[in-house]
Amino acid sequence: MLEDESTGPVDYPETIYLDATLTPNRSLSERGFAIGMAIVAVVFFLTGLMFWSMGAAPILGFFGLDMVALWLAFRLSFRKLREQTRVVVTARAIHLHHTDTRGREKDAHVPTAFARIELAEPVTPGSWLRIEHGRTAFVIGRFLTPDERKSFAGALRKAQIAARSERLPA
Repeated sequence: MLEDESTGPVDYPETIYLDATLTPNRSLSERGFAIGMAIVAVVFFLTGLMFWSMGAAPILGFFGLDMVALWLAFRLSFRKLREQTRVVVTARAIHLHHTDTRGREKDAHVPTAFARIELAEPVTPGSWLRIEHGRTAFVIGRFLTPDERKSFAGALRKAQIAARSERLPA
């Protein structure tokens, strides 16, 4: 099932061999971010008070600027976590639905029978997982680690083989 804002969930009348949503790894939750920022704020404030008591009052302002810069850096980092790619493999097609960091969405459908799943070996951080069809290639999972890319490529190939066998039984 794919989500479509205008019509709601999209049901596929066919058998689904793989339905995966790829998202970047998240190292810090929103709650963890709030707790971490609170700890940093308390430490900066207490340290600033110490400097203020010694007569260096402008230090409080500089610690405030440091807090704003730190908060902004984390917010920009969290924005990149909005990216996601949904991959659905059916006997007819491999359906790709990508949402980028700004919320823009792109859809692509590649016939399962003619799709090639390419991942350069040995897998390095520069080896991208591609679904190719003719002269068109769709890069997916750029944010995955090399091991995750290799594992997902294997699962995708396995689902494609199962989907092809439904269309072309032996």
